[in-house]
Amino acid sequence: MNDPMKHAPKGHPQIKPRKVGVLLVNLGTPDATDYWSMRRYLKEFLEDPRVIEANRALWWFILNVIILTKRPTASGKAYKKIWNKEKNESPLKTISRSQSEKVAKELAGYDDVVVDWAMRYGNPSTQSKLEALQQAGCDRILLFPLYPQYAAATTATACDKAFEALKEMRWQPSIRVVPPYYENADYIEALADSIQDHIAEIEWTPEVVIASFHGLPKRYFEAGDPYHCHCAKTTRLLRERLRWGEDKLKLTFQSRFGKEEWLQPYTDETIEQLAKNGVKKLAVVCPGFAADCVETLEEIALEAGEVFLENGGEKFTLIPCLNDSQDSIRVLNGVIKNELKGWVKGL
Repeated sequence: MNDPMKHAPKGHPQIKPRKVGVLLVNLGTPDATDYWSMRRYLKEFLEDPRVIEANRALWWFILNVIILTKRPTASGKAYKKIWNKEKNESPLKTISRSQSEKVAKELAGYDDVVVDWAMRYGNPSTQSKLEALQQAGCDRILLFPLYPQYAAATTATACDKAFEALKEMRWQPSIRVVPPYYENADYIEALADSIQDHIAEIEWTPEVVIASFHGLPKRYFEAGDPYHCHCAKTTRLLRERLRWGEDKLKLTFQSRFGKEEWLQPYTDETIEQLAKNGVKKLAVVCPGFAADCVETLEEIALEAGEVFLENGGEKFTLIPCLNDSQDSIRVLNGVIKNELKGWVKGL
């Protein structure tokens, strides 16, 4: 039988057995907490036109002359409070790696599936991991932006980065993108279980639970971004599953900066007002984050908790994200298997 590679040019790459890649992509993380590491990470993040929709020339000046002179130091201090000193990395990187390893273990029965993870900003980069999957023989890749609720500043920019990498490939793999899973039944069930399990572990019962999502400028919503609607749907389904009313589970938005109006109500203002109104026991859950990070571990657990206690509150707790829990891996694998139908036999 003739060998199709017999007359191929010298150095021609060998065609490997066909595999299917799954790439889990989260937002990103600095490599370290020092000024220059933080500056490099923040520059990549804040230069993204999906994140900051503004006049590019004006924003370049604001970013490089004002923000990047001071913010790296402040952000570095925040990261130091939650840094994984044992592994010398951010919790987001630790958890993302573990998620990938556990998902891979669950999919180990499918010989043609390769699972990996990447970050939109920072390392490991999306481009490097797409190239690694291609070199491993993956001619089909499922891109999984780990954002249950779609936003252009998260899901879309993760896709943008992947497509930029594809533009440089001579032989592009076929790509599928996991859609937002904000109303996925397993996801809602996992969130409800995580809330109930955490409340069962502590020695008190919260009077109010806040579902805090990362914020967006209001004009992004007015321009057509569905993020607010997705967050509201997740919260409504979660209330229904828990059989709680709006007074028990409140929807808020965190992490705003700048002077323009963002999606409301604001998490920090809500927490302060609840304390002033006499609420003594408060819990916060962050359903929009697939893994705990600086926005949950520092901004909510530390800063928001301090605001609550300083204004009359007595008990405060952060309900951990789903992270790499058994329920989390069940959710991720359920979504992945559904999206791999037609590519992988036996699903």
